[in-house]
Amino acid sequence: MKVTAFNGSARKDGNTALMINTVLEVLQSHGIETEHIQLAGQVIPGCIACYQCLERKDGRCAVENDPINDYITKIRESQGIILGSPTYFADVSANMKALIERCGMVARVNGDLFRRKVAAGVVAVRRGGAIHVFDSLNHFFLIGQMIVVGSIYWNLGRGLKPGEVKDDEEGLRTMKILGENMAWLLKKLYG
Repeated sequence: MKVTAFNGSARKDGNTALMINTVLEVLQSHGIETEHIQLAGQVIPGCIACYQCLERKDGRCAVENDPINDYITKIRESQGIILGSPTYFADVSANMKALIERCGMVARVNGDLFRRKVAAGVVAVRRGGAIHVFDSLNHFFLIGQMIVVGSIYWNLGRGLKPGEVKDDEEGLRTMKILGENMAWLLKKLYG
């Protein structure tokens, strides 16, 4: 079993990464393979609505000069997916939005390639707007027929400066229980 996590933060190894790593550590303790892909520093444009993926139906995006097709393959080969994003103006980061648009479009027009993947969203927030980010991630999962995992609270942690989320005891506990719940479901489905 494998879970691939995508971190949409513009900051490498920031608060979003810390929260994702908290979930991944729990999954690893259950013997589940994990991979953490940080989108920081990458230029990933959104969907250009060329609809070549619809015409070709080959499970690939027509734009070939960035890592999106590799990411589609990684999601397809994983049983679980985590999408993490900081809160930017009450929504996901631009790179996360581009990942959702392009992977989502390819998956949808190819028979919902991500159907029944175990999925969870993780959100870093300074103060407000996190619920909208959480909703954006969950809407992607739900339209793709993925199975969404929850925790004891919404999957978010508070912090502004890098590392500050470590002071959010409830947020970190939420991530740990999210990892437990995800591991439990993965074992039920694939164990």
